[in-house]
Amino acid sequence: MSTYTVPFIINGEEHRTEKSFDVVSPASGVAIHRCGIAGEKEVLAAIDAAAAAGRQWRNTGPSQRRDILLRAAEIMGKKREELAKYMIDEVGASPDWAGFNLDTAIEMLKDTAGRVASLSGTVPTSADPSRGSMILREPYGVVLAIAPWNAPYVLGTRSVLFPIAAGCTVVFKGSEKAPRVMHAITAILHEAGLPNGVLNFIATDLASAPSVTTALIAHPLVKKLNFTGSTAVGRVIGKIAGENLKSAVLELGGKAPAIVWEDADLDIAAEQCTIGAFLFSGQICMSTEKIIVHKKISDAFQKKLVGVVENVFPSKGEAPILVTSNAVDKNKALLQDATSKGATLVHGDINAKEISKTRMRPFVVSKVTPEMSLYKQESFGPTVSLIEVETEEEALRIANDTEYGLISAVFTENLRTGLRFAREIEAGSVHINNMTIHDEMALPHGGAKASGFGRFNNSAGLDEWLRTKAVTWRH
Repeated sequence: MSTYTVPFIINGEEHRTEKSFDVVSPASGVAIHRCGIAGEKEVLAAIDAAAAAGRQWRNTGPSQRRDILLRAAEIMGKKREELAKYMIDEVGASPDWAGFNLDTAIEMLKDTAGRVASLSGTVPTSADPSRGSMILREPYGVVLAIAPWNAPYVLGTRSVLFPIAAGCTVVFKGSEKAPRVMHAITAILHEAGLPNGVLNFIATDLASAPSVTTALIAHPLVKKLNFTGSTAVGRVIGKIAGENLKSAVLELGGKAPAIVWEDADLDIAAEQCTIGAFLFSGQICMSTEKIIVHKKISDAFQKKLVGVVENVFPSKGEAPILVTSNAVDKNKALLQDATSKGATLVHGDINAKEISKTRMRPFVVSKVTPEMSLYKQESFGPTVSLIEVETEEEALRIANDTEYGLISAVFTENLRTGLRFAREIEAGSVHINNMTIHDEMALPHGGAKASGFGRFNNSAGLDEWLRTKAVTWRH
């Protein structure tokens, strides 16, 4: 039986290339299917299709866009079992994480469908009574959307959803690790009635990604882009966008702190920090990486935390899966560096042998100091630091002592204390008595500092893809 190859979708039709690459399951280490490799021909075809579809799509009424998005949500729900399997196979996700992804993507589609009709311009009062004026809000045009593998239904859907809902057309460059998931998102929107050319899906292998991405950003018909991924790649993409005078929405890495204060409910804090740090093996940009705990309750919290970790992620049975063996190696190197400089492993055995090189159990590390790489470097894995403090000033200094600023958490029974921390933490979001992993449509989502700029979700996510045009006339 021949191996399935994930095709592109360009101008509403499936497109297969001569060259392709293996997509390998991180759970088994076996190639589960292949995916096409985009070249110049496919890049240009996708851009041309998006540009050609733009004029008609931007002039569609809000009810037409709304109905397509609602139908897409319905189809995604009906195909839930099939779609979940794609994600489980491609990125080693648990059924629960795949289910959460699909629930969130469906909610995104429904929520955004309800917001489309609210897009509007304004009619300001002109300085000259004999002159009228209005401010139009128009879609940018062709948008490049680039999404990662770690939450592919959430991040893939949102990368194309907001531009499309605002009236833009999209070239969607999917992750090489989850191409079948992102092909499925594109196919579902077409099945829901999206016109040909409005959304075009392509992918490529790692070796070709830099040249393909550069060509996409530099093309004069591409007007704006969004990228979710690492800060290192985001810097490169931001530089190329800047050289071509194009704006971008970038949601990048994180080093999320959680402050556990002396009056915190330790049971809640331990539970939320555990899930926040180790859900999907810490491979989430919002994962808790530093737990800053008040010295008075440090010992008690540490015991509760280790207990919850062992209960939720038991040391018996198979270890959780990471997407590559390199991710495991990176986390072990961070742990070795930290322990060689005085840190203590509170939970986890660095010498444990697992059934594959892509598996790793949770690690909790205490006595982490700024001299250790773990203090500032994003682990993007199942490793969390414990750092003791005695004052609010010290807690804030450590929380903000990072180039990142995506998300954070504070645990306290005093709302005034929580809000005081929230005002001073340099991050796009602060969650009081909840974990750092938090993404809902009622709230704009995005970062500060090296975690990026621009916003997804909410009406702010739609506003990113509309620019203003002032029009005046003399009576």
